[in-house]
Amino acid sequence: MSIRAEVVGSLLRPDSLKEARSRVESGQMSAADFKREEDREVVAAIRLQEDAGIDVITDGELRRYAFYGHLVESFDGFDREGGWAIPFRDEKGDELVFKRPVVVEKLRWRRSMCGEEWVFLRAVAAKAGKVTMISAQQAAAYYDPKQSAGAYPTRDAFLADIVDVSRREVEELVRLGCTYIQIDGPQYGALLDAKMREGYRQRGSDPEKVIDLCIELDNPIIEGHPGVTARVASSRSSTFPKTASRCLGW
Repeated sequence: MSIRAEVVGSLLRPDSLKEARSRVESGQMSAADFKREEDREVVAAIRLQEDAGIDVITDGELRRYAFYGHLVESFDGFDREGGWAIPFRDEKGDELVFKRPVVVEKLRWRRSMCGEEWVFLRAVAAKAGKVTMISAQQAAAYYDPKQSAGAYPTRDAFLADIVDVSRREVEELVRLGCTYIQIDGPQYGALLDAKMREGYRQRGSDPEKVIDLCIELDNPIIEGHPGVTARVASSRSSTFPKTASRCLGW
């Protein structure tokens, strides 16, 4: 039996890289020096996976401040920490409150979401590589009816833009030679959790309908690229279960 090993989520960001990011954001470090530090850590992450015998390599998502950072930092229009907060617990069991981004203005393109990540990975890795992208369904959480309505009157309108820019990003990655794209964060598995389901209801969504809507958002982003592998990184699904012809929000 053949078994392929690959990293699904982010690698832990080294303390040195987190400190460097804080310094560049506060103006205590130049962007060029930060980029050199970032490159060093990404190379180390690539070598770590190769030495461990991983078959498909990522850059560890180390260039992102969070797994969705490639979206938030590539477009003007987001308030980085202005969205609704999610409670987590650390290794000691203490509760942490993590604030999500929220869209507050019409999205304006600044740079490719994953182009730099892929080109660097392609040049450094000795094995096959892949790029990770946030799912449109996950991005739906960055819409708030009160804070976002001035930019997008409905969540559907926002998600239509997300699908469009994500599709363009996939096309650019394919042009750059990427043949493996992972779609991150669809909450197919999380929709089994009672608290998550109740959260959707409180925000006006029917959790029974969300799974089909997730699929109908994700499929238009990746379909139509023969020879390119696209997988969903979800706790309950590793492939797209069906093809959709419409883009719907909730």
